Amino acid sequence: MTPQSDEDEVWRQIVASFNDTSELDSADQPWPDSENLPAEPPRRVVKAPEEVRHPLPEEFATLGQESEPEAATEDDEGHYVPPPPPPLPKTDTATKLAWLALFGGPAYLLLSAALGWRLQGWMLFTAVAAFIGGFVALVVRMGDGPPTDGWDDGAVV
Repeated sequence: MTPQSDEDEVWRQIVASFNDTSELDSADQPWPDSENLPAEPPRRVVKAPEEVRHPLPEEFATLGQESEPEAATEDDEGHYVPPPPPPLPKTDTATKLAWLALFGGPAYLLLSAALGWRLQGWMLFTAVAAFIGGFVALVVRMGDGPPTDGWDDGAVV
């Protein structure tokens, strides 16, 4: 017999026995005793908790900080009040103008379309050029180059 004829014979046997039921039907298999539940569930004894004082979330929030004179009311109990955010970083004039052009050009076109103003060619060109110029200026100023303070593997801790 050739290896091809052996494979063909095995394949014919598999196809012929496709619709046959298995010898061990799942209903005939015994249920393992370890899976059976006891007749009565075990009784659980619940003890009253001892009086232990746990710190409140407000105490964790103010740990290590100077306490602020604030009158705590019953309505405000349990709420976390985050500290004020740090100030935004200062931006230079060129970045502010780029953002203004990026949003100002399309805003002008949208406003003129909503109010039905007729735009001259140079006004339309200026609005579109402001949008494109603002976008290009922001992309160029992104600083996508290598870090200036030395080698950086990208990990942030």
